[in-house]
This record gives sequence, structure tokens and C-alpha cells, in this order.
Amino acid sequence: MADDLRPTLGCYGDPIVKSPNIDQLASKSNVFLNAYAQQAVCGPSRTSLLTSRRPDTTRLYDFNSYWRVHAGNYTTLPQYFKSKGYTTMSVGKVFHPGIASNHSDDYPYSWSVPPYHPPSFKYENMKVCKGSDGKLHANLLCSVNVSETPLGTLPDMESTEEAIRLLKSTRDSGKNFFLAVGFHKPHIPFRIPQDFLTLYPLDKMSLPPDPDVPKGLPSVAYNPWTDIRKREDVQALNISFPYGPIPKDFQLQIQQHYYASVSYMDSQVGRLLNTLDYLGLAEDTVVVFTSDHGWSLGEHGEWAKYSNFDVATRIPLMFYVAGVTAVRPWPETFPYINVFGPTPHRFTRGGTVRNVNELLDIFPTVSVLAGLKPPLPCPDNSFDVELCTEGHDLAYTFNNDDNRKKSEAIAFSQYPRPADTPQENSDLPDLKDIRIMGYSLRSWDYRFTVWAGFDPASFQANLSDVHGGELYLLEEDPGQDHNLYNTSEHSLLLCKPVGDGSMG
Repeated sequence: MADDLRPTLGCYGDPIVKSPNIDQLASKSNVFLNAYAQQAVCGPSRTSLLTSRRPDTTRLYDFNSYWRVHAGNYTTLPQYFKSKGYTTMSVGKVFHPGIASNHSDDYPYSWSVPPYHPPSFKYENMKVCKGSDGKLHANLLCSVNVSETPLGTLPDMESTEEAIRLLKSTRDSGKNFFLAVGFHKPHIPFRIPQDFLTLYPLDKMSLPPDPDVPKGLPSVAYNPWTDIRKREDVQALNISFPYGPIPKDFQLQIQQHYYASVSYMDSQVGRLLNTLDYLGLAEDTVVVFTSDHGWSLGEHGEWAKYSNFDVATRIPLMFYVAGVTAVRPWPETFPYINVFGPTPHRFTRGGTVRNVNELLDIFPTVSVLAGLKPPLPCPDNSFDVELCTEGHDLAYTFNNDDNRKKSEAIAFSQYPRPADTPQENSDLPDLKDIRIMGYSLRSWDYRFTVWAGFDPASFQANLSDVHGGELYLLEEDPGQDHNLYNTSEHSLLLCKPVGDGSMG
């Protein structure tokens, strides 16, 4: 699992990025081209994915509560596998750390052994980035000479080493295992080995086609990217709040560093998959690759996540199942590909599914692929139900290219706001400060969002109290730049998803 990774991958059609190891995985996987997170921020999205419940069911919209205490004692995906005799292990960022996972990554409920966190991560947000003045800063752009960093390594390198160690020890034990590996990149700061920047010369970078705030965008929908503004190199730019644009030359550097971070993370994925193959485990192991949400790279005048746009909610999602998505006629399933070297060939995707899906779907799908009974669909009110899913089993799509347009296929996302206009806490308001909730529906051909009044004490939205709306018809407006919602006409049926994902 990557962190803040939009589908900036070769297997998703990006013409610039170098992601050969993930592309190789995709060539032997079932690839979901339109998968979406339920909230575009780490803690709520990860809790939603791992419990297969929507944020309105986990009642986590920020980082400040633990669902077992705050909402219900929901069984997680690794907990379910643990109950079926699997050894479950966590490396890196899987659950969001802190209160959201009880300061323990939900151990011992979800994991057989204490989760591993790379020791070098404690330096991630410190003054470790060398600036143009030769001094160390807490910057956004932070390419480094790894040998000069604290501990002489970086978090994702350490996580890969630990995951490899666990694969070896688990292979030797002969037990069924569930291993979750959470890479920290391309999450900011872009603290990565400096060599990866050479893959992306600045003159090859380009601004997005829609770098301005859309004229019809309601102010409540805008994400003022506060976390980026806190970085020292961004502060030095003296950008006005909330709409002041980042200088174009710095925008190109952000793009360069994001792409380089993706390639760095891809190299770690390649090392891990190659070890799986070397140990003889690739023939009977399911591999899932995904991210917690996307990340805006200047589209709509926004950066980071914190919105309901596709660039913030759309994520890569692929499942490798030996003998199902790939039959092995080659000597190696996952040979390591050096991102700095020539790619042997351009990988094509395996099976593809174009209809919309959700991160919620991973729990029931992985259960079926492992031969376990999937959780039953949740009832409308599932706060007292420990094991159920608000997602759907996607296993039926495997080895079946699904290109039919299914109008009933809907992905739901949501995002909270403290006020109608951008505030310092608009990106991540505490629960007590939430006053508006943006509920968004993404189908094959449209995205529709309603920003409605929200009561944080009762966790209820008032769908008759509309603060703004967005409607984008994607065939003619794939970038979601032309809002067709007419605020003078509220003769719309406003709905919220119920437990089974249908409209209620």
C-alpha cells in the first residue's frame, strides 16, 4: 500500500512516470481503472478500507478517535484473517498511527505480532533537508544523499528490509500469512534519494491543463492545501491565502519530486515482489496493490488531497492471483527491474475493469480470493454488527474484461469542512469543528457533489441545508472543470449511501 499515490503509473497510462515494477505487477493482475477512496485523507480512508465501513459508520473524519470506542467494535481485514489461522503482520504505514488506531496500529486485535515502524521515520518532518543556503530545513522538496541522513537510511528502505525478513521467516514456518506493507511515499515531504530526480528533468515537466480555480467552484469545495504551506521552502514563497498560486517554477519542482517519489517507491515494491518470487511464494500468494487516496498536482489550483475531485479520490487498485490473473510460462514472475535502466518492454495491463469501485471492496474480495467466506453485507444500521461489509466482492470480474457501462455502479466519497469559505483548518477540521459535509457520487459518466449542513454531535447531515453543489459530465469534462450545478434549483433527490452501498 502506497501513501498519497494517485494513478500516476505507466500501467494507468501516464506517459512520463517510470514505474516498471508496479507495471509488471499490473501486467499479471486484474486492474481496476476507476477505483475511489471514501475520504481523501489518510486516517479516515485507511480505517474505512481496513474495516470495510464508510466514514459515516466509522465516525472518523479526522485523526482523533478510535473506531472501536467511538463507533463500533468492527472486525478488520487482518483481524478476520487472523481469526482464520493466518499469521498477520504489519510493516510501515498501514493503519494511520496515533489515536485513530489506539496508538498500537490496532494490535493485538489485527496483528499476530507487534507492527513494525521504521526507526528513521522519526526524522521525516525534522530539519533534515539541505536548502540552497546550505542549512537544514523542514522543506517540502527534500532530495537527500542517503549516506548523510540520520541513521543512513530512509523509512521505505527499512520497511522493505523488514518485509523481506518476515517473508523469509514465514516461508520457513510454513504457516499461512497475511502481510501488509505500507510505504510512506509519495507522501510529503519528498524526502527521497536524490538520484531519482535525474529521471525527471525539469524541462520535461509541465503544468496541468487546468491550473486555475474553476469559476463555478463553490468556495466550500476548495482545498487550501494548508499542510504544504507549513513547509519552510513554501513559506519562503510568501503565497497569499487561500487562492494565491504557487510560482510556476516551483510547481514544476513539486511535479518533479512527486514523480521521483513514485519511482523510488516503485523500486521498493520491485525488491519486495522479487523476494516473494525468489522464495517460491509467488505461486500461491495473492498480491494487492493500492493507495489510501490520490493527490492533486495543481489541478483546479489545488495541491495535496483534502477534496472530492477525482485527482484526490481516485487510486490504483490491482489484484494478482497466481493461476487466475496470470499463468506462469516464464522463468520468473517478478524479476526486479532497475528503474534507472532500460525497461525490457512496455508492459500491458492484465484484465481490466473500467466500472467504478471502492476501497471498501478490498476486504470482501481478498476474503473470497483466499477461499474464505466473505463478510455479509452490512444492514442499514450496523454499529452493533462486528463483522460485515459496506463494499462488494469483485472476484467475479477476474479474467473478464469488463468494459460495459453500468449506470448503477457508484463510488461514494465525502469530505468535511468547517465553514463555507476556506479556513486554516479547512483541509482537516477536528470533528467538533465540522459544519458541512460534502457527499460525492462518482459514476461512469458524472460526478455529483452536495455540500450539506452537518451536526458533529449527532453525526447527521441535513440534506435540505445545501451550502453548494457540483455536477460534472465527464465525457466532455474529464478534468471536472466546468460545474453545471445550478444553485437556484434544489429540486434534486439528495441521497446518502446506506450500508449496502445503495441509495437511501
